[in-house]
Amino acid sequence: RLAAGGASTVLTSDGTDISWGAAGGGGLVFIATADISNAATASFTGFDASKYDSYLFTASNIIPATDNKIFCLRMSVDGGTNYLSASDSYNTSGSNGSINKGDAAFLPLAYYGIGNVAATEGLSGNFTLNGPQLNARTYVTSVIQMTRDAVSFGTDIQDEAAGGGTKVATVVNAVQFLFDSGNITSGTITMYGLVNA
Repeated sequence: RLAAGGASTVLTSDGTDISWGAAGGGGLVFIATADISNAATASFTGFDASKYDSYLFTASNIIPATDNKIFCLRMSVDGGTNYLSASDSYNTSGSNGSINKGDAAFLPLAYYGIGNVAATEGLSGNFTLNGPQLNARTYVTSVIQMTRDAVSFGTDIQDEAAGGGTKVATVVNAVQFLFDSGNITSGTITMYGLVNA
């Protein structure tokens, strides 16, 4: 059995065996995780342009406190002191409920509301930010599986892709996850960085 690796190491293989080695270009490195319990938001500030070009966030079993709410993301340009939340901070291609096509106060990570029954509803998936350290529009891509509220839509799982970008060119160095209203009852979000050298 292989022992746990050290900080900033990745599994490597020589074709006959596997071992821990220094993270090289393209390797994913764990940065932070948040186990959410009845919180309005989950924020991540571990951005480091000297190490990472892109970031991956994995979400597991995100449940809203209020039924049929849209899971969203906001970005920060000052390390998380403030998050962009004006009605024209972002641009998105889809619309539903509180999300308007075009200008928006946050980016939808799904265009439909999530059900709030912990055992059978919620959302899991991956969110990526590529090149947030560049002074350009920062895009977010979301690929998820979700279950909507059972009263209206049954218990079928559906896949969804959503996202968008900042309306103007800016350097992003923190993000915040939230529902369009109400708290996050539970779930886990983990942040990884894609090593740039």
